[in-house]
Amino acid sequence: MKKIMGISASQGISIGRVFYYLDEYLRVPEYTVKENEVNVEIARFEIAIEKTREELVELKNSLNKENSINEAGFLDAHILMLDDPELSKQIKTKIIDSRYNAERALFETVKGFVELIKASSDQYIKERTFDIRDVAKRVLGNLLYKKRVDLRDLNEEVILIAHELLPSDTLTMDKRMVKGIATDAGGRTSHTAILARAFEIPAVLGLRNITAEVRNGDMVIIDGGKGIVIVRPDEPTLEQYRKKLNDWQKKEVELLNLNVLPAETKDGKKILLKANIEIPEETESVISHGADGVGLYRSEFFFIQPGEFASEDEQYKAYSQVLSSMGDKPVTIRTIDLGGDKILPGTAYFEETNPILGWRSIRFCMTRKDIFETQLRALLRASVHGNLRIMFPMISGVEELDQVLEFYELVKLELEKEGVQFDKNIPLGIMIEVPSAALTADILARKVKFFSIGTNDLIQYTIAVDRGNEKIAYLYEPFHPGVLRLLKMIIEGAHSQSIPVAMCGEMAGDPYAAVILLGLGLDIFSMSSFSVPEIKNIIRSVSMVEAEELVGTIFEMKSYKEIDRFVRGWMDERFEHLRQ
Repeated sequence: MKKIMGISASQGISIGRVFYYLDEYLRVPEYTVKENEVNVEIARFEIAIEKTREELVELKNSLNKENSINEAGFLDAHILMLDDPELSKQIKTKIIDSRYNAERALFETVKGFVELIKASSDQYIKERTFDIRDVAKRVLGNLLYKKRVDLRDLNEEVILIAHELLPSDTLTMDKRMVKGIATDAGGRTSHTAILARAFEIPAVLGLRNITAEVRNGDMVIIDGGKGIVIVRPDEPTLEQYRKKLNDWQKKEVELLNLNVLPAETKDGKKILLKANIEIPEETESVISHGADGVGLYRSEFFFIQPGEFASEDEQYKAYSQVLSSMGDKPVTIRTIDLGGDKILPGTAYFEETNPILGWRSIRFCMTRKDIFETQLRALLRASVHGNLRIMFPMISGVEELDQVLEFYELVKLELEKEGVQFDKNIPLGIMIEVPSAALTADILARKVKFFSIGTNDLIQYTIAVDRGNEKIAYLYEPFHPGVLRLLKMIIEGAHSQSIPVAMCGEMAGDPYAAVILLGLGLDIFSMSSFSVPEIKNIIRSVSMVEAEELVGTIFEMKSYKEIDRFVRGWMDERFEHLRQ
């Protein structure tokens, strides 16, 4: 028996036999072409591109017909990559100038793109290399006349083990047969993770060497919530997890029965619970888990693909789909949070000494107003299809906010002149994720209709700790007294101006933080769809008096270790399942 720790990508427990997915490795032939063969080689490349495009369009059409979830949207980005003029130009240049054969020119060019993207310190951006490699592998296969392995042919329930799953692998696999996923590579924001959550398949990624530890047919346990894979478990462990799986399934049913009930404390305080999503396809999960709407729709997906930025119409279509899917429930869409260390197609790439404090987020938007205007136009046009709220990220002060609001009004005016229909009274809000905004919350609250606290960045900036740096990760502590005091200040500042406060960072979905946030006065929790029933259960099990008393007690404490120990004990005493 061996226990391997990885990254929790999709919650749940699964027990089953391994299907070892080893997609065939395609060796890249390397040779020099003669001058009179250059045009032939370019023609081979162009034919392979066209064949790959046909495959992707066919796959997209079949997925649209076969599946209830609109997974096919993922393939649009892959088709765009094929049409990227810069990628095509670089490959053809290598064929002409270096006399590379088409396969080698493709390999060398893609390798350069991947190395550039991997240089980013942002994990979300890094994981987009899977898309580039996926498309490149398809083109290479067509150059070599090789057909890819297809995961649609599974005929029994399995735990899928692989070095990595490319987006098209995850899209085409038979979801009824895949009961769990474990891979060497990947992270929480990879396409595999996003789709696993959308399909509600337990998944652990980033295991590094899981493929070296298993054989086809091995019994394995996937604990998606804890990020653990147990290979060839002994009988006591197997029995223990069978019981856990049974208990978990019962608990899931119990929690989902709360869908029709509000998140209301025992003494009558009503709280809104919303979900965070990355792609339109996740709205089905939002609804099935009883969320009160979408508290954060991250729109970055449209802006991180190689090739051109998503057009106004493409964005409009996706935003409209989410709004229509959610009916009259509110959908908060955050404008793009990119820049600095993030590689952006169609823009100059700047090497910044401190990108986290650099040209990013709203700063990028106000520099590249053409891109920002396109997004705002798409959002405004989509507003007629549902209950839209727009949120601006990383606002640091009132001057910056005033500039953003002024530009927003100019975009509205332009649409009015064009006779375009849109909601004239969309609620506007801002993310509070830098200390300067937290310290001036009462001032900023006079300008907008709501706040949403981004704890991931707020904690990072407050404690001055890079949450991606393993050497100091232990310092990234949500229960730090400084963080809790800032949260209190933000909420009080907003309430002084009678606007609600949401939280959309990871802390909002942490069961151990739920009662603290309740006691601090948080109005709206926004989290992964899976976490909504759990947080609702906790809120319905306590009173505001208890929550406020807990906050009063921990505010007397001096260190995050003391607070963390006390809160965990307090929660474990009241919620038995948290101790398991």
